[in-house]
Amino acid sequence: MDTAGALCDVIHGQRQLVLPDGVALQASCWRPRHGGPWPALLMRQPYGRALASTMVYAHPAWYAAQGYLVVVQDVRGCGDSGGRFRLFASEASDGSCTMAWLRAQPDCNGRIGCYGFSYQGLTQLLWAGPDAPDCTAPAMAGLSLQHHWCRDGQADWWVLGLAWALQLAAVVCQRRGDGAAYGRIRKALHSQDFVEEGWDLLQQVDPENHLLRWWSGVWESPVAEAGLTTVLQRPMLLIGGWYDPYLRGTMALYDQSLKAGGCPRLVVGPWTHGNWHGGQLDQQHLTFFNHHLKDCPPEQPQAAVQLFDVGCGHWWRGSHWPQPALAHYWLRGTGLSGTDPHAGVLLPESEKAMAGGWDRLVLDPWRATPAQGGHLDVLAGPTDRHDLDCRSDVLTFTTAPLPCSLTLGGTVRLRLKAASEGKGFDLCCALSQVWEMDGRPRVEQLAMGVERWLGPQAQDLIWRQVCFQPLLQTVPAGVRLRLSVALAGWPLIGINPGNGRAPHTVAAHERQVVVVRFCWDEACLRLPLLQREKAAA
Repeated sequence: MDTAGALCDVIHGQRQLVLPDGVALQASCWRPRHGGPWPALLMRQPYGRALASTMVYAHPAWYAAQGYLVVVQDVRGCGDSGGRFRLFASEASDGSCTMAWLRAQPDCNGRIGCYGFSYQGLTQLLWAGPDAPDCTAPAMAGLSLQHHWCRDGQADWWVLGLAWALQLAAVVCQRRGDGAAYGRIRKALHSQDFVEEGWDLLQQVDPENHLLRWWSGVWESPVAEAGLTTVLQRPMLLIGGWYDPYLRGTMALYDQSLKAGGCPRLVVGPWTHGNWHGGQLDQQHLTFFNHHLKDCPPEQPQAAVQLFDVGCGHWWRGSHWPQPALAHYWLRGTGLSGTDPHAGVLLPESEKAMAGGWDRLVLDPWRATPAQGGHLDVLAGPTDRHDLDCRSDVLTFTTAPLPCSLTLGGTVRLRLKAASEGKGFDLCCALSQVWEMDGRPRVEQLAMGVERWLGPQAQDLIWRQVCFQPLLQTVPAGVRLRLSVALAGWPLIGINPGNGRAPHTVAAHERQVVVVRFCWDEACLRLPLLQREKAAA
């Protein structure tokens, strides 16, 4: 039967699970009209089961047409399910009840896989006991709320954090029938006013919102260790994107699964959190589930790790994450790195003796340095930052034209000495490649890194480190590499007020001018380089 015919031969229905505490969870189900029982695919999500994450996945009917019972469930307190929603708090216990219920369904053969991204990615990992799915495919998610869901280093995601919190607040308002509050959220998001007003709006319309706790330093781990060990040891397909803020969480899951004795597969492509650019991932999911739930051999040998090289447009495939060598580029500044594009220099190891110097940088909170693109923007992805680098509140350090191509694979790290005159500052850094196009310099941002310091230690001239978003990028010969350093990345990161307090606790008129002194002696940019044969594998 062709695909169109198979899709027409799928039955759609609704089912209900009543939990031990009396709360009823509602689910939509799709299955083939004939045959059975089938292996099941489960997705548990808070956004309304009719959506079924179709912004990135094929509709559940497509998976059902391939011979699966597909179940998409509204989690507690969301959609048509009963109870009270509290981010991730009930997912382990409710998920385990759902697992037992689904295995006992007469049209399920007892074998279950899970799929979904973001919130639906983490629900695949939260189980109250050892009865975990037979295989999972978590995409763009991590286990640590503190380190993988809301911040880079100590710097909270501002625009992403507020936008997601308000999206969930809108779900809460819609559920309670509060059209006025729902409308305020929609208006704030549409007009972009939420960037300045989102924190106060959250407190008014959804006082139990998770972001109010997270930004106040209250963390609740939803992970149940008994269930986690089991799921990490079972087959796992991990999907990540170079422009996804949760990529470090995805990579950490890969490492955790290996340490637990699992054999995870990892695929990282040129994708953002909500756009997978036709990556044909539904077919990869189907091959994965067919292998582990139907005992079908893979159509072709599957590499354990598949990474897309954004620079050359090819896939790297291997049995494990490639181990790079480190190349050090040393910084030289003369106090003019923010005003003279030729003053700040990145020097290779052979010219280290000429490195050093100093610079001062000033952040005016009235015209805070903006940031765009990368992994922390709502409009994530590559961007030309030529105009940003022309600002005097951005220090730039540029190499000579590269004598040969380089493949950067892994995490770039910047190590430097800096001290603020006040009790707080941020570093918002970017690595770019620079070349001429039609007589105009083009500065393509490759990766971003941010870090925050609050308190008296910000005033000490000590070593500090900034870790960048991981990348895989071949940079051609003749191109220059550039490091850009700023004290803000608005609105991707909240503006550090310079008084030792977190950005969300300070009104705009309370922000101070921030002045930071940099010492470039022994300051270096550490680049992870892949050998050519590894990069071309």
